[in-house]
Amino acid sequence: MRVNVTVNGERRQADDVWEGESLLYVLRERLGLPGSKNACEQGECGSCTVYLDEVPVCACLVAAGQVRDREVRTVEGLADGDRLDPVQQSFVDAGAVQCGFCTPGLVVAAHDLLERVPEPADAEIREALAGNLCRCTGYEKILDAVKLAADRRAATR
Repeated sequence: MRVNVTVNGERRQADDVWEGESLLYVLRERLGLPGSKNACEQGECGSCTVYLDEVPVCACLVAAGQVRDREVRTVEGLADGDRLDPVQQSFVDAGAVQCGFCTPGLVVAAHDLLERVPEPADAEIREALAGNLCRCTGYEKILDAVKLAADRRAATR
């Protein structure tokens, strides 16, 4: 099957796709976008979180056949060329990136939260990131990164 999908604002095509193949596989292996990570393949860890029609989803749980003629935005699509999105930059600046495996999903989840709730309380941040597992940190730097991103976004409004 051929899948036509808009990814990060660009119309893309993948050929010879099996309908049950995951969106994650299509993004990483067929379209060359390795940002979303393949960790659990069960929707439990959040490392593959992407936007599908502006709704965060675990790409490992979405079948390729479901994305035909839809819009996907990956962690790569948050940046503006070489300029990182404020959420991405805040993760770097707060030291919230360690091995980097969970980072793409956390960044997308944090980005989504800040789009909906510009100044979230700690409990809202924790709830928004609850579907993302990190095996390297104690999450404090990740929480700091989200707060820093919220502050930076507020300063530019």
